[in-house]
Amino acid sequence: MKIVVLAKQVPDTWSDRKIDLESGLLDRAASDPVPDEINERALENALLVKDSTNDAEVVALTMGPEDANKALRKLLSMGADSAVLVKDPALTGSDMVQTSRVLAAAIDKIGNVDVVLAGNEATDGRGGMVPAMIAEILGWPVLPGLDELAITANEVSGRAQVDGGTLRLSSACPAVISVTEKTAEARFPNFKGIMAAKKKPLETWSLADLGIQAGPDTASVRSVMVSATARPPKQAGPKITDDGTAAAQLADFLISNHLV
Repeated sequence: MKIVVLAKQVPDTWSDRKIDLESGLLDRAASDPVPDEINERALENALLVKDSTNDAEVVALTMGPEDANKALRKLLSMGADSAVLVKDPALTGSDMVQTSRVLAAAIDKIGNVDVVLAGNEATDGRGGMVPAMIAEILGWPVLPGLDELAITANEVSGRAQVDGGTLRLSSACPAVISVTEKTAEARFPNFKGIMAAKKKPLETWSLADLGIQAGPDTASVRSVMVSATARPPKQAGPKITDDGTAAAQLADFLISNHLV
């Protein structure tokens, strides 16, 4: 069984994220890049399959700049067998449609893939549609937003929470799955894994290697930033000193701001 785990390098979720006011894109240089935590949970689900069967192969796949290989190296140290980075100058600023086209082409090139595992949404964009788009392009079924899942040689199944109830889903392989943060807790890479990751294969592919044209310039429709302004600084609120009328002052403040 071959499992591809989709990864994404994102700005550190504990840092102050900023928008580049010239491009309108996320300023990725403003904070340290890290592997998206939800992708580590997706990888953990793949590694659990690998731990239980001796014939499972796990491939980490991402699209991004050159330094995205740092995120892939961490996934390799956690237990992935190999990794692929798709990078090309033409892909800068790609939307979800173009990203999905590229990742689907990379999955085709990897070949003989049984399951594609991803997080339900990235912490930077939170679009949450890439797994479903990839499934549409590949013509595979998609099991979205699973809180728990099981993967066997021929079938994938799981449970997803929806408004008013719970869905139990199953499908034959190949299939695309996205998981939520309620699934398996990601393991920490140990020293042995970190050292082994340095020798594991990490390939870099371009659009020419995939045999496709993609990116914003090839999109039939696209959004264009008209203008961007910095968020205004926060203004301190009024201070109330208790001189015996604090309760009345607080009530007046709440009423004047339509908070009660």
